[in-house]
Amino acid sequence: MPHHKSAVKRVRTNEKRRQRNVAGRSRLRNAVRTFRSTAKPEEADALLREAISELDRAAKRGIIKRATADRQKSRLTKSRNRLAS
Repeated sequence: MPHHKSAVKRVRTNEKRRQRNVAGRSRLRNAVRTFRSTAKPEEADALLREAISELDRAAKRGIIKRATADRQKSRLTKSRNRLAS
C-alpha cells in the first residue's frame, strides 16, 4: 500500500502501462499466429506484412526489443519464402 501521493499515482500509471503492453503483446502474437496458420501463398503476403508491421510497432513502443523483432521478421520471411517454393 503506497504511503505517498506520488506512489499512488505511480501504481495507477504502472497498471495503465501494463494493460497497454498486454494488449500490444496480444495483438502481436495474434498477427504472428495468424500468419503461421496460413497455407496459401496469396494470403501469406498480406498476413506477413501485417505481422511485420505489428513487430515494428511493438519494438518501437518497447513491448519487445528491436533485435527480437528483427529476428522474428527474418524467420517469418524465411517461412513465407519456403511456402512459395
